[in-house]
Amino acid sequence: MARYTGPVCRLCRREGEKLFLKADRCYTDKCAVERRGVPPGEHGRGRRRRNQSEYGQQLREKQKVRRMYGVLEKQFQRYYDEAARRKGVTGELLLQLLERRLDNAVYRLGFAGSRPEARQMVNHGHFLVNGRKTDIASFMVSEGDVIEIKTGSRSNPRFQELQEMAAGQHVPGWLTVDWERRQGTVVRLPEREEVDIPIQEHLIVEMYSR
Repeated sequence: MARYTGPVCRLCRREGEKLFLKADRCYTDKCAVERRGVPPGEHGRGRRRRNQSEYGQQLREKQKVRRMYGVLEKQFQRYYDEAARRKGVTGELLLQLLERRLDNAVYRLGFAGSRPEARQMVNHGHFLVNGRKTDIASFMVSEGDVIEIKTGSRSNPRFQELQEMAAGQHVPGWLTVDWERRQGTVVRLPEREEVDIPIQEHLIVEMYSR
């Protein structure tokens, strides 16, 4: 399955809530969910009114999380399988693995305006992890890792713009950011309560357990 390259606002409308895939636009009145709060397509309004089956609810929750983190179907299955193998609560471990992706950490540090933008920046080689160039968005960060903007990329106007916006931005407790040094540190692994988006991970576990 190829990565989705169409209008990302359609994905938000399909899930019925903001997935924050469009950076600054998601916080303005131009947001498609605010302007057209129905699923895309000719029969969007009709589909919105239908009652979903139990499986339908589980599927929508899985699709929402997968699209939010920009993960393909097979990748998501691998994350779930890894979470199921580990000791602990499978749903919480799944979210922890997704949060530990490098592109997500870059986004959460404020070095990008959205996860898709973070993924693009990582793929273009703008970041170092522990001093090494890392251009794999799915790279799994660990406690103690230092993520920094590459020296040659620090003059990029986008990073300067993001720094100006950083003052009012919330950085989760498992990360610390130092804009003066253009770097962030993973101080510990993320915890469930630090995932600041409404996710019912038990529905995903129920779906894969069928």
